[in-house]
Amino acid sequence: MSNPGTDKFGKQQSELLSKILWTLGLLAVYRIGIHVPVPGVNIEALKLVFEEAARSTSNLVGMIDMFSGGALSQLPIFALGVMPYISASIIMQLLQVIFPDLKRMAKEEGAAGRKKITQYTRYGTVFITALQGLGLAITLEGMQTGTAVPVIMDPGWSFRLITVITLIAGTSFLMWLGEQITEKGIGNGISLIIFSGIVAGIPRAITNSVSQFSAGDMSILIPVVVLIIMAVVLIFIVFVERGQRRIPIHYAKRQIGRKIVGGQSTHLPLRINTAGVIPPIFASSLLIFPATIASISSNEWVKNIGAYIAPDTLIYNIAFIVLVVLFCFFYTAIIFDPKDIAENLKKQGGFVPGIRPGVNTAEYINRVLLRITPWGAAYICLVCLLPLILRIYFNLPFQYGGTSLLILVGVAMDFMSQVQSHMISTQYESLLGKTKLKPRY
Repeated sequence: MSNPGTDKFGKQQSELLSKILWTLGLLAVYRIGIHVPVPGVNIEALKLVFEEAARSTSNLVGMIDMFSGGALSQLPIFALGVMPYISASIIMQLLQVIFPDLKRMAKEEGAAGRKKITQYTRYGTVFITALQGLGLAITLEGMQTGTAVPVIMDPGWSFRLITVITLIAGTSFLMWLGEQITEKGIGNGISLIIFSGIVAGIPRAITNSVSQFSAGDMSILIPVVVLIIMAVVLIFIVFVERGQRRIPIHYAKRQIGRKIVGGQSTHLPLRINTAGVIPPIFASSLLIFPATIASISSNEWVKNIGAYIAPDTLIYNIAFIVLVVLFCFFYTAIIFDPKDIAENLKKQGGFVPGIRPGVNTAEYINRVLLRITPWGAAYICLVCLLPLILRIYFNLPFQYGGTSLLILVGVAMDFMSQVQSHMISTQYESLLGKTKLKPRY
């Protein structure tokens, strides 16, 4: 006779496996779509152009190519990836701060309000994709190889229109893929799509390094030093991502009927990097806008401004650091509300030793957040400046992205934590099944 607890455990293990396979299957669909090019592009000529541009990311195309895992060198239907969606999400969150009606819609109207916000975000994604797609098409029309072979076989507004429509369709499909992964798979769909794009670019980066080393352009000492640096940075990222500021919480004893409950001690964990990988992604997405506008505009003054704020310039990196710091505070304030935490603790009979429940507790938690958030922002800026340092001092042929490393580690840790949570809940329910406890009615 089979054990009900064992049967349930096996069923939940099968459910976890199906979720993982669903996630991998949708990511495979994304990677297959990378090889479907936009009509009217000379793929071989485009690859030659990107081989020349591989040493630098100081242009709009190179910046987007970094987040798509090198997919832009083929100009596929997923060339822009989910970056327009991220940019639209940034704008919607900023608008919620500016306009109270949007904030009330998101918080007080429940699922219906969130559905409207999601709809507005999708509309914004289509608009941003059209703008970036037009800028990308115009930029590609001006490209040619060293043998004067044009990248675009038939430039003009027909090619631009086809490119914009194709990229809008591709980005919209990626939005749907991300939502399906989040709902039916494991992990955050949009983050996993970015993760898979970065991982797909690693083999190309290694190949470029090996080829440069074989050609004698790089000494054997440089790869060794770089590997050591990357290992140290990886350990540093994991250490900081796991770092917490624990606020002690005590629960007062309460009598409910004939039972006395409470009297326990626990803690409220506040991560040093509460905002996670969102600030560098937001900052990178936002800084793509000026380069996009500069590539579209025919005004020399606008083009000069675009050149000053291109990646690898001092102004760009200063703006990047400022935006990362601002988004660290901004996103922390959005996802972590000290007032709600204090109210929930007060309702449950919890309190911070030496601090009065309610408003004083909220102010204390807010002060702690204000003290640890600058350290999290400094950590993100330090890691994200790594590519600039490596390019200046080691002249690497590809971008060892500090932002990419941060995304890879953060998404991988989040994915594994969700898998472990599912397994722990499965084991807990299996143990309850083995005890053969029957519910009371």
